[in-house]
Amino acid sequence: MDTKTINVLNPLLEPFNTLHDTAPFPKLKNEHYLPAFQEAIKQAKAEIQAVIDNPAQPTFGNTVEAMEATGQRLSIIRGIFFNLNSAETNDEMQQIAQEVAPMLAEFGNDISLNEELFARVKAVYEQKDQLELTTEQQTLLDNSYQSFVRNGANLSADDKESYRQITAELSKLGLQFQQNVLAETNAFELHLTREDELAGLPDFVREAAALTARQKNKEGWIFTLQHPSFIPFMKYSDRRDLREQLFRASSRKGNQDNEYDNKEIIRKILELKLQKAKLLGYKTHADFKLERRMAETPAKVASFLDELHQASKPFAQNDLAEVQQFANENGFEGTIERWDWAYYSEKLKNARYGFNEEEVKPYFQLENVARGIFGLAQKLYKLEFKENKQIDVYHPDVKAYEVFNNQGEFIAVLYMDFFPRESKRSGAWMTDYRSQYVEKGVNKRPHISIVCNFTKPTETKPSLLTFDEVTTFLHEFGHALHGMLSQCRYASTSGTNVYWDFVELPSQMHENWAYEKEWLDQFAVHFETGEKLPEELIHKIVAAKNFQAGYFQERQLSFGMLDMAYHTQQEALREPVAQFEAKAMKPTELLKPVDGALMSTAFSHIFAGGYDAGYYSYKWAEVLDADAYSIFQQNGIFDQDTADSFRQNILEKGGSEHPMVLYKRFRGQEPTVDALLERSGLKK
Repeated sequence: MDTKTINVLNPLLEPFNTLHDTAPFPKLKNEHYLPAFQEAIKQAKAEIQAVIDNPAQPTFGNTVEAMEATGQRLSIIRGIFFNLNSAETNDEMQQIAQEVAPMLAEFGNDISLNEELFARVKAVYEQKDQLELTTEQQTLLDNSYQSFVRNGANLSADDKESYRQITAELSKLGLQFQQNVLAETNAFELHLTREDELAGLPDFVREAAALTARQKNKEGWIFTLQHPSFIPFMKYSDRRDLREQLFRASSRKGNQDNEYDNKEIIRKILELKLQKAKLLGYKTHADFKLERRMAETPAKVASFLDELHQASKPFAQNDLAEVQQFANENGFEGTIERWDWAYYSEKLKNARYGFNEEEVKPYFQLENVARGIFGLAQKLYKLEFKENKQIDVYHPDVKAYEVFNNQGEFIAVLYMDFFPRESKRSGAWMTDYRSQYVEKGVNKRPHISIVCNFTKPTETKPSLLTFDEVTTFLHEFGHALHGMLSQCRYASTSGTNVYWDFVELPSQMHENWAYEKEWLDQFAVHFETGEKLPEELIHKIVAAKNFQAGYFQERQLSFGMLDMAYHTQQEALREPVAQFEAKAMKPTELLKPVDGALMSTAFSHIFAGGYDAGYYSYKWAEVLDADAYSIFQQNGIFDQDTADSFRQNILEKGGSEHPMVLYKRFRGQEPTVDALLERSGLKK
C-alpha cells in the first residue's frame, strides 16, 4: 500500500478538520493504528534527515529548533493510541501496542544514536555561551544535548547495539506488566447472593454492586477490585471473612504463578534498566534517573525519606495502637490484620469525629463538584468552561469542554472521563492529546484529559463522590491546569514536561481547597434537598484531616523506599521478589505480613508508569505544596495576587526553567519539610 492510498483511507494521517484539530475518535478503527505509525515514523525520519542534510553550519535554529519541530504527526498518533490503550482498550489494541512499542523504541534510538545529528547538536551546545538565547531556548538546548548523551550518543558501536536491544525489550515489558495488572483486576469478582453477606454495607455500596451484577446479567451483588467497589467494601463490610477474601485477591495481582504473573517481568525490567545505566556510565538506575531531578542523588532521596520516616514512625505506631485498642473494646479478639484496618479505622474516625463518608457523600454530587472546581479555576485563574458536544469523544461517559480566559480567548480543550470500566486501567491520571507550543507565531493550545475511576451513578442516585474522590478530582485538575495554562514556546518544555519531582506540585497544592469552608460553601449541597453542607460536617472534615496522618505517611514512604531499594541495586535481582520487598519495606511495616500478598507485582507506577526511582516525588512535592499553600493561607485562599504569581511563575512556565528557580520566584525561598510536618500534625 503506497503512502497516497494510506492517506486516503487512514483518518490518523489526514488533517483532522475538527474543531480545534481534536482527535476524530469515532472515525478511528484498530486497523488504522499500525499503518499510521509506520507512515508517521517514515515521515519523521525524513524530517530528521532534512536536519542532518542541511548544508549550512549548525545553528540553534536550523538544528535544535528544527529537530523540535519534527515528528509532530507521530506525536499526535502516539498520544491518541497510548491514551486510549489506558482508558478504552481491547485485546487487539494491546497486541498492537506490543508491536508498536519496539518500533517506537527503535525510532527513538535511530535519532539519539545518529552520529551526524549528534555532531550538529554538540556543535551548537559547545558554543552556547556565545549564543544570545532566551532562558527557554537555553533549556531546550541543554535538554536536547543531555537527551543525546543520556540515550547513548557517546557509546561505541557495539554498546549502541546493546542499547538498542535493551530499550526495545524494556518498551515491551512495561506494557506487558500493565496489561497483566488490568487482566488480573478484571478477572476477579466477589459474587454475593444473600442479604446477610451485605451486613454493614451502606445503601450506596449495595446499589452500586447490584448494578454491576445486572450489567453482567447476574443475580445479587458483584464486588470487584476496582477502587469504587473495593474500598467501600473494605471500609464497611461487617463480614470479616469476605473482607479477607477481597483483600487477598487484590494483594495477589500479578503474583499467582499464572499467565499474568509479573515477578519474572520485574526481574527482567530491573536487570535491563541496570544494564542500561551501567552502559551509560552510572552505578545504578537511580543514579541515572536522579541526575535530571530536583533531588539529584539517591543519597539525597534516602536522607529525605528517612527524615520524614523518623518524624512519622512514632505517630504511625500510635495510630496502630489506637485502632487495635478500639477494635478490642468493640468485641474484636486478637491482632488486627490488613483486611481489618480500613474497617476499624473508619469506625474509630466516626466515633472520634462523628465523621463518616456516608454522611458527606450526598453533598458531593459529581456534577456539583465539577461546578465547584470550575468555579475555583474561574476565581483563581479567570477561566471559563463550556461543554461542547460537537467535540468528538472516545466513550459515551466522556465529556469535552472548551476552556476560555476572561477575555474570551480559547485556552484549551478538556476531556473528562470519570467512571470505571473493564477497558480502563485503575487509578486516576491526567494526560494530553496535544501539548501547548508555538508554531510560526501561532500559539497551539493544548488538548488535556482527566481520567478517573469514580463511583458510578445508579438507577436511583447520581454519582456521589467520597471525600477522597473529591481530593482526587482536585489533584488531577491541578495537573490539568499545569497543562492548560502553559505559555511556552516548545512542546517539549511546556505543560507537565517538568522534572518528575516537581510535577506533583500543582496537583497536590490544589487538594488543599477541599478543606476550606469558603470553597465548599460554593457548591456542596445535598443532592435531594439542596441543603448546604452543614458547618458542623465541614468542621468534622477538617478535624479528621490529620486522622492517622502518621500511618498514611509511613505507607507512602514505604512505596518510595521500595522503589529506591529496587533501583539502587548494583547487581541483578537474585532473591525472590517477595523476599526483597519484605526487606525493603520492613522499616515502615506496622501490620503483620500476609502470605501471598505482594505490592511489587501490581506497582504499575514504577514498572510501567515512569515513576521508577521517582515515587519519592509525591512526598517531595507535598513539601513544596505545603510550603506554597501557606502563602495562600497567609494572604487569603482566593487572593488574586498570590494566584497570579502561582499561575505566572509555575503553571505557565512548564519546564522552561529549572524548577527550583521557578519555585523561589513564587515563594521567595527554598522549602523545608517543616510546613508539611506542621500541616500533617507530625511535628512534636
